[in-house]
Amino acid sequence: MKRKEITGPTFKEMLNPASQPEHLRKKALKAQEDDPLDPVNLFNITFKDPSDRIRYFVVPKELTGVKANIVFLTARDFPTGSHKVGPTYTILMEKIIDKEVDPTQHSLVWPSTGNYGIGGAWVGTRLGYDSVVILPEEMSVERFKQIEQYGGRIIKTSGGESNVKEIYDKCHELVEQQPEKIRILNQFSEWGNYHFHYYVTGNTSLELIRELKERGIGNGSCSAVVSAMGSGGTIAFGDRIKQVYPSNLIVGVEPVQCPTITMNGYGSHDIQGIGDKHVTWIHNVMNMDCMICVDDMESKKGLQLVTDEKGKSFLRENTMIPEETIEEMSEIFGISGICNLLAAIKTARYYDMGEEDVILSVATDNIDRYHSVMKNLDANSGKLNYTESYHRLKSIFHNQKMDHVFEGDYLTRQRWHNLKYYTWVEQQGKSVEELIAQKKQAYWQEKQQEVFKYDRKIREYRKKQRESKSFAE
Repeated sequence: MKRKEITGPTFKEMLNPASQPEHLRKKALKAQEDDPLDPVNLFNITFKDPSDRIRYFVVPKELTGVKANIVFLTARDFPTGSHKVGPTYTILMEKIIDKEVDPTQHSLVWPSTGNYGIGGAWVGTRLGYDSVVILPEEMSVERFKQIEQYGGRIIKTSGGESNVKEIYDKCHELVEQQPEKIRILNQFSEWGNYHFHYYVTGNTSLELIRELKERGIGNGSCSAVVSAMGSGGTIAFGDRIKQVYPSNLIVGVEPVQCPTITMNGYGSHDIQGIGDKHVTWIHNVMNMDCMICVDDMESKKGLQLVTDEKGKSFLRENTMIPEETIEEMSEIFGISGICNLLAAIKTARYYDMGEEDVILSVATDNIDRYHSVMKNLDANSGKLNYTESYHRLKSIFHNQKMDHVFEGDYLTRQRWHNLKYYTWVEQQGKSVEELIAQKKQAYWQEKQQEVFKYDRKIREYRKKQRESKSFAE
């Protein structure tokens, strides 16, 4: 019996779900409620809700303490609860289209520090592949559980968030052992990751800017995009926004405890999902305007303030933030989301931004992944109370310091860029010629145009499978 092929949406259909075939859209929305593991949920990879409205959150100024409008795209409603499922899908789909992987022959390996691995376990098994996630052993227990629930296998490596070289070493070992079977889908270098965020996250953000203006929020432009880097994928949405709003600042974020780009530094930290101690291949650092460092403990304590019942009670009783806003806020942020928020506050203060300014960022996951981290915080720092809640609101949010801000002139950008050499040329086999080519924006523009090529190929693939009656919808 011929195997039924499964595919998913084009980039255009992820940006605008209303453009999906009507019968698939209906099936996907039903499966979202009834069967989250049904492969048709691939068509729910989008920042938009069933009514085609963008899912976003305007952070209350009573929390931020700044006049600028800080707005987050939210990812909690993606199939895995994180937008990282988008790049895992596009990376794999591009490999399928290019005939580089075959579920009857290959095992997929997803090198990750969390959300990408969760996404890989969900997408890979939905598309019929044996999926192996390599993950540092110190990541939150919720990450490991979710990977297993989705049917992925786990290989643990030593260390925590910043120990990515150990992950790479394990990838090399697996390939050496079974070169014909193992296929590495490396989020740090695969262009499907960049494609998703440049096109889907970027164009969704442009739509959001227009919607915000209609609501009287900002002046119809974007002053800055702020994103902490893990794989360097999400920050690609800044490349798209800067093409429309050239004065827009692209602000990257790192942990103070691991300032790789900013200080050529190193170290361990606990902002899970970012700060992986190298400059990724798909990160367009020559288009960056600023780097900011944020403290990992402030990110965790800030998350606890907006999610813990004691913290929420304090906010209800001592600020003008509406009850429903407090509840929504408690459900959309994870540690890296709060890190992005603190960096956005720094950006607003450093550049003296006002009520006409809009700063965009992404809340990449939510508190569901960090309950164990919050329990450890209780054990090590004491449980949250009124006095501590007041202190955190004032010191972490309202009086967020303007230290660790590094603006990017041309020479500084070159230094950031040159750090790629040690990981990618010396260790991972990339060419010096391509590294040099990445210094010019023409290189990145060529990569951006590949989105349209893959959309055409996905449509052709569907048509071919439908005609051969081997396509499962």
